Amino acid sequence: MTKLSVNINKIATLRNARGGNVPNLLKVASDIEDFGAHGITVHPRPDERHIRYADVYALKKIIRTEFNIEGNPNDAFTAMVLEVQPTQVTLVPDAVDAITSSAGWDTIAHKDLLKDMIGTFKAKGIRTSIFVDPDPKMIEGAAETGADRIELYTEQYAEMYTKAPEKAIEPYKNAAILAHTLGLGINAGHDLSLENIAYFKQGIEHLEEVSIGHALICEAIYLGLENVVNMYIHRLRA
Repeated sequence: MTKLSVNINKIATLRNARGGNVPNLLKVASDIEDFGAHGITVHPRPDERHIRYADVYALKKIIRTEFNIEGNPNDAFTAMVLEVQPTQVTLVPDAVDAITSSAGWDTIAHKDLLKDMIGTFKAKGIRTSIFVDPDPKMIEGAAETGADRIELYTEQYAEMYTKAPEKAIEPYKNAAILAHTLGLGINAGHDLSLENIAYFKQGIEHLEEVSIGHALICEAIYLGLENVVNMYIHRLRA
């Protein structure tokens, strides 16, 4: 089945809003694993406004499933990933002041950088993924960097889903077919939710993993965290 990796950035945001350690980030991560999730995702940013670099080191000690670290490969991020050695690193082209991810990599313009970073991470046995739009040229470029996987940036799908689901998913179907043909594994993330995840899963062949944070935590406010994790897992088995 497609694996669910839960992004816990929003848990860290809530903790940081009051200082202290409530909610306890490490306990939430451990509980999410107990609830059935297949992995934990974090996306530390330079200002540490949610996940702190210290959190990443602490999480590495307690995570029993897969650990996915997302981010722009600046020097500090790269050094941390090489030291922590997570299951997977997902390279995201965020600006320093980005509120959230808003675009995939231009894998042609940044080919040399990506190739160098991916070689560095893979030499340490870390699975590599590149955040990309469902653009054939960008996927072909990703394959040329030596990446193990791509993560399809799904905001466009989520925005269009309620109006025209078939039209919304079409470029992602084509992107997944191309990626698989080129030997790339397929992940996806950004604005996927309980409302739209099942249709996405059913339409995308060879979907290995989804990373979901904001929507899942928001849904958990009403439905409960354990319940929501299991609702996603159920939809991903369909």
